[in-house]
Amino acid sequence: MQRRRSSRARKQPLHAHHKSQNDLSAWQKGGTIHSEKSLQSHQSANDQKYDSEGESLEQALSYFEKVQDCAALKKKSVPQKHLDAVESTALKHGLPPEGFEILLNVVLSGKFADTVNIRLLKSLIPASVIPEDSVVKAVSWLCVSKCSGNVELLFLKWMITMFDFIDHKEQLHALYGIFFSFLQDERMCPYICHLLYLLTRKEHVKPFRIRRLLELQARMGMQSHLQALLSLYKLFCPEQVTITLPGKMKKWNAQLVIPASSANTNNLEEDREKKCLYLYSTNESFPLEQLHTFPQLLQNIHCLEFPSQMGSVITNPLLLHYMNCVRDESIYLRLYYWMGQMLQEECTWCMVNNPYEEEFKSFLQTVYKAECFLQEGFSACEEFLYKTLPLWDGFCCRSEVLGLLSWIPLSSFSDIKSYLYDPLAQLFFTSSIYFKCSVLESLKELLQNWLNCNAIQVDLESSSLNTTLSGLVNGVAELVHFVGWISTVGLRLENNSTLLLYFTLDFYETVCDMYLKYNLPLLIMLPAGVFYPALLSMDSVNLNQLCYIMYRYYNRYRTNLVAAKENELCKKQMLQFKFSDQTYKVYNQYIIAMVGCLWTSSAFQKDIHPQGLRMDDELLSKTAVKELKNSFNIVYHPAMMGYSIQFLQQLCPDDTTFNFRLIKGKKWNWYLEYLYTQGLKGLKVFIESSISRVSQDSWSKAGNVEA
Repeated sequence: MQRRRSSRARKQPLHAHHKSQNDLSAWQKGGTIHSEKSLQSHQSANDQKYDSEGESLEQALSYFEKVQDCAALKKKSVPQKHLDAVESTALKHGLPPEGFEILLNVVLSGKFADTVNIRLLKSLIPASVIPEDSVVKAVSWLCVSKCSGNVELLFLKWMITMFDFIDHKEQLHALYGIFFSFLQDERMCPYICHLLYLLTRKEHVKPFRIRRLLELQARMGMQSHLQALLSLYKLFCPEQVTITLPGKMKKWNAQLVIPASSANTNNLEEDREKKCLYLYSTNESFPLEQLHTFPQLLQNIHCLEFPSQMGSVITNPLLLHYMNCVRDESIYLRLYYWMGQMLQEECTWCMVNNPYEEEFKSFLQTVYKAECFLQEGFSACEEFLYKTLPLWDGFCCRSEVLGLLSWIPLSSFSDIKSYLYDPLAQLFFTSSIYFKCSVLESLKELLQNWLNCNAIQVDLESSSLNTTLSGLVNGVAELVHFVGWISTVGLRLENNSTLLLYFTLDFYETVCDMYLKYNLPLLIMLPAGVFYPALLSMDSVNLNQLCYIMYRYYNRYRTNLVAAKENELCKKQMLQFKFSDQTYKVYNQYIIAMVGCLWTSSAFQKDIHPQGLRMDDELLSKTAVKELKNSFNIVYHPAMMGYSIQFLQQLCPDDTTFNFRLIKGKKWNWYLEYLYTQGLKGLKVFIESSISRVSQDSWSKAGNVEA
């Protein structure tokens, strides 16, 4: 009777709401009798619908409360009817608090088959809150093992998911020892650890529990759920726990003094004594469902409490803001272990016939967006990629995986080579050209993220580099060399593909700006296996891109390195730059080759690079190619031939012979101006910076110089 009265009480506000709308519609001017009657009829139908749903739910709860024997679940049977009513109401409106005790008792008492119990558990969605008493009684059923193991596991998952909706937690905290005893069940252990993680307070950390966890870890190995709980124990009682925490935790900015959550006051009181900056202004937490704006975040920053479900944090920009600033390692520990467990369990290419690829892809997209928002990668994602890349086929969730790859933090070369570069190279060489381009784009973003996140100001008065700068320089250098190697091999495999060459040069646009734009003391030239295919490319976009890259190298060389070499006082600082005489030698060789090709038509005679274009006259004569010397200047170059033809058409509209020998003297200058108007900015800045041109009069007199 009490339950029925409660249901009728819930429906009364709905009637009042509809009545006020009727009064309002009657008051409005211009309304017709027909529209008023139609509205009233529609509202009456809604009232009847809500009444019908409420009565159906009441009947269903009454049935499940009184049922004694298991009945067969047939299409039009009574159990099926009531089960449908529960599912429908739960999905549309959520279940009332009084329904949870009834349904949890049915599920965990084993009165029905697993099919019914699982459907009921999945329907336990609260309309408001879940009474703590109903959960406690459900735990008592769990202790007597009346239901199957699958239902027990699903109940634990449900309890973890709905943890924030339980109205009180005092009795659950009192059951900590009971939950802890379930750790001996290997199937339940991961979920019990998760539940204990949410319940643990400082007073729960006891030596016998630490010993038990260490024993389980010795028996089961380094399981992430055990390590997570031990890490939390160590956070509360560091003197009692001897395990090592994950090495890659949040590096806090010393300038930040944002307080941690007041919800952890009772748990982390000792941290105040250890000079951790926690400020607690109130014991009341601010409801997260009311947090909608950044001013609200600033106003209530002292009383925020993170939800038990970390998945809701990575989708909330305001909580990400808070997490990025607050000094609370437990938050990052929770996120680390939760995300690691999710990635491990849901990875589609680590299991056979996984039907949830789209869900996993959506999860990876969510994680990637959170990383982009925070401008740093999650260590759990890094470990996931290192473990699973050797098993990845390069096709499943490609864009998502490569997106996560671009946020891998800087690591030692030995680690990143074996875990990232080696498996990635194997996929790169054996996959399609489109995959190769995607990998290069991802590695370019990785390089940019490293440079942006580790941007530094070099102290010109210091005589040595600190460890951070040295590690960054070495890590970036290895990444650039790796990309140079796979690009060179990839271009050979793909017959110097224009598309692949474009993505390769796009990567080196970032490389050439590492010092001028990012202040990183590092100079690395692109390899010959990339330079010469670009110089001889039949596509003007790639040739123009190469010219721009060489122009940027020229700026770096002339503005910084030459000046530093000439200044005796800066010789010590020169040791800070990762370069060698071989780098200058290669740069000069490339400049000679480009000028010889594009301008002086002497590449076959003056190119001195070991992999360059220099050929003996005897060999050149055997080619029987006319105008061989001019084959790659800006008029005859295969990438520039289209511009030459268009220029001649504008210069001599009636001449259809396309005599390229006409482009010389003043017409050569006109042709250059024409090229500049076609968007070839890279060619323009390269010619203006790297080629010393004679005066206009002298050039005009040199009319015998052929193009």
